[in-house]
Amino acid sequence: MILAGDIGGTKVNLGLFESGGDRLKLAREASFASRRYVSLQDIIREFLAAAGAPAIESACFGIAGPVRQERVQVTNLPWKIEAAELSAVLKITAISLINDLEANSYGLAELPASDFSVLNPGEPGATGNAAILAAGTGLGEAGLYWDGTSFHPFACEGGHSDFAPQNKLDAELFEYLAGRFGRVSWERVLSGSGLFHIYEFLRDTRRGDEPETLAAAISQSDPAAVITKAAVDGSSSRCVQALEMFISYYGAEAGNLGLKMMATGGVYLGGGIAPRILPQLQQGGFLAAFVDKAPMQALVKAMPVRVVLNPNAPLLGAAHYAAFGARTIGTPAHPPAGRAA
Repeated sequence: MILAGDIGGTKVNLGLFESGGDRLKLAREASFASRRYVSLQDIIREFLAAAGAPAIESACFGIAGPVRQERVQVTNLPWKIEAAELSAVLKITAISLINDLEANSYGLAELPASDFSVLNPGEPGATGNAAILAAGTGLGEAGLYWDGTSFHPFACEGGHSDFAPQNKLDAELFEYLAGRFGRVSWERVLSGSGLFHIYEFLRDTRRGDEPETLAAAISQSDPAAVITKAAVDGSSSRCVQALEMFISYYGAEAGNLGLKMMATGGVYLGGGIAPRILPQLQQGGFLAAFVDKAPMQALVKAMPVRVVLNPNAPLLGAAHYAAFGARTIGTPAHPPAGRAA
């Protein structure tokens, strides 16, 4: 039995998988609120106890943070995770820690074509490197090197690179956030909390309007979810503008990552936010910002862009890594040599 985990700042998803040939079968899964626990070990013990203490042969955890020497300081949690400590809990040595976006990249190999929505078809038969970014609790990014027949996923921490204003409004937002946080990274604007930061900027600079009940709803619930709902139903022009800015930033940074990775094979949007705002992503603001890369517009426009619809992609990717290791992979758009799409 394989134990896989997707470890994020908001929730931890764990799954038990059975491996049969080149495919994985999910036997059991559960989700846990990260901040209700003091360690990943406590969550693993609870999960395995509920599953009847199955014998684990190998395990892999995709974790939101940089993995160095089998240790991770989780970016948006006060957790330090070490492979040696997890090995003691599980009583096995076959344990891997990888970045969550690296896990998401491996997860692409486990998904059918129906688990993707195409935002930009790109050039027919496009091949080459690929990239993936995911806005959620934070902003994760990763690359997939194309060797001519298959992909080699690798992690990066590009979500913490510098936010780049492109117009006067962006510059005002930058100054506002710099006054609060000092340095302004892309994660400050392109994440769940980032959407709230944009809304706060518009509120504090008196842009747009909102119903009287909105402030109360934001204080009592997840701000990003409340803002998104008000934007989608049109009940607050301020929230509409906040979501429009967020989507434009998503497109801009997706294009940036596409250029940095030379992702002629495609750019993927993972994470929980993109599927929830898919109709808004399809309205044109995302792609306009994505291709606004003079003098490289033609290069970026030729890159396919796909939204990953399956929320279990990182969990599947961690299980894939536990079962098969750091081997090359294909995707529905780029099947590995010898395997049909």
